[in-house]
Amino acid sequence: QVQLVESGGGLVQPGGSLRLSCAASGRIFSINAMGWYRQAPGKERELVAVITGGGSTNYADSVKGRFTISRDNAKNTMYLQMNSLKPEDTAVYYCNAQGTAYSLLNLDNFNAWGQGTQVTVSS
Repeated sequence: QVQLVESGGGLVQPGGSLRLSCAASGRIFSINAMGWYRQAPGKERELVAVITGGGSTNYADSVKGRFTISRDNAKNTMYLQMNSLKPEDTAVYYCNAQGTAYSLLNLDNFNAWGQGTQVTVSS
């Protein structure tokens, strides 16, 4: 019904930068909160950053001042600019979106996840 596709991951040296994108598609009526999560090997998935429909943002303490979340509502796309990357940022990054989508007869709430994109920070 609603699909999320991440892109922009890869291998980068410590101190480098990457920009992740998450594009939402489908029978979308509106998207409320969108967020980035990450999961490192052997660890639980954790919240990285979240942005509301109005543009309010919140970040994990570990990424404050280094990562910036943004969204383009006209394109149903969210971004994560990651600067000053550290080896401990290595993880699979997932995007999440919550909102409402058209169904056959009405509007249904959705909570969608992307497939994940690998970010590796290593020299």
